[in-house]
Amino acid sequence: MIKAVFFDFYNTLVRFWPPLDQIQQAACQEFGFSIEPEALNYGYSVADVYFNRENEIKPLATRTEEERLDFFASYEQILLEHAGLSVTHDLARQIWQIAISVPKDFIAFDETLGSLERLKGKGYCLGVLTNLRRDMGQLCEDLNLAPYLDFCLTSADVGAEKPDPAIFVAALEKAGVKPSEAVHVGDQPRSDLVGARGAGLHAVLLDRGNWHGGVDNTVRVSSLTELEGLLVNAPESLQVNRRESGASPFYPDEQAAE
Repeated sequence: MIKAVFFDFYNTLVRFWPPLDQIQQAACQEFGFSIEPEALNYGYSVADVYFNRENEIKPLATRTEEERLDFFASYEQILLEHAGLSVTHDLARQIWQIAISVPKDFIAFDETLGSLERLKGKGYCLGVLTNLRRDMGQLCEDLNLAPYLDFCLTSADVGAEKPDPAIFVAALEKAGVKPSEAVHVGDQPRSDLVGARGAGLHAVLLDRGNWHGGVDNTVRVSSLTELEGLLVNAPESLQVNRRESGASPFYPDEQAAE
């Protein structure tokens, strides 16, 4: 029986506003480039895999300012390449610096609050697990998420970044449940799926844009609204043929990004 549902934060419960594809379009236009939003969104899906993999190797919070700028230049270069535009590392860095200068806020996805409210009403313990180093309590209050959440855990709270099992184990302790009684929902194949499975939890991939077709052996949904139906038949509906412990789902773009 599933008693607790944990969520990744960014790109799972919330997104940026203005939308990142619009910010990227405007930044690219400064240099005379025109790229369609759909192509940029695909570019982000690939670049985010690189982001999470690199953050696992060496968390961005521990890097110098120059190292972070160099990292994001590579991130931007991967993003644009998969959106159909090849640029130099130096030009990618210039485009990134324009894009990052645009003020933006988090907003909840349209279905987030309704989905959390219904899950809470069914008695699930709900938590957020994120690598963001922010005051999540205040942020969730501002976004009206707090009434539905039992707790938030950040990588700073536990001293480990997803996919390290430590953050998932800490969440289980907070919820007072066994691994078999919890499911984690997130948009990243490695930090969310591999991380959760490494701690013995069930895992669901939230693939809103159907960008992760190369990920096999996983349960996936395209919207949070699909989660409720999935949980009706849990845990049977959450079973997959897992690889050996510690192995990553096969994801071609992740391998390329490495």
